[in-house]
Amino acid sequence: MLKRYLTVNENGSNELNIQKSRFIGYIRRAETEEDAIAFIDEIKKKHHDATHNCSAYMIGEHDNIQKANDDGEPSGTAGVPMLEVLKKQQLKDTVVVVTRYFGGIKLGAGGLIRAYGKATSQAIQATGVVERILTDGFSITVDYTLLGMLENEIRQSPHILHAINYADDVEFIVYVETDESTAFKEWIVNLTSDNASIQPLDQKYIEKEVPSSH
Repeated sequence: MLKRYLTVNENGSNELNIQKSRFIGYIRRAETEEDAIAFIDEIKKKHHDATHNCSAYMIGEHDNIQKANDDGEPSGTAGVPMLEVLKKQQLKDTVVVVTRYFGGIKLGAGGLIRAYGKATSQAIQATGVVERILTDGFSITVDYTLLGMLENEIRQSPHILHAINYADDVEFIVYVETDESTAFKEWIVNLTSDNASIQPLDQKYIEKEVPSSH
């Protein structure tokens, strides 16, 4: 599993007009090729009357699945520039469809490449990008006398306090970046003078918004 990678928020869209043609970009996160194909088909049905529904996607930890489709535009002027935007922004598990309604003015090959690239970039910007970070979960159980101190310390740390469970003792559920796990356990031992029970839980990805560069 990758320790961190970039992808998009769940889904989003954006529309722009270039030389009287409408370009509508749709973005969705897709973790399998089947998900990507289903999304492309969904947009094609929604815009069955469009001149073109061009698409591109990159899927897999190592971008091992990459596809681009010009859907009737001149070869290499739509799907490939869309895919290049995904590559440039290092977005994994992402599918994009750009729907075009022709407005009567031909753009030429260079104009099409710029238009489909811009439509993709603006759709990504409208949707938003997140960084997914792999974390290790921990259950920290302590006596109630340590509750206030430990809660305060964890909340002021970069670690993620997921829950506090109150029973005979108090249990903190905390998620920590995988690279920080060893240091985190040592930190808890020191904070509590070795009076905490530390149990590993599941690994999971947490997501942080990536500020737009525009």
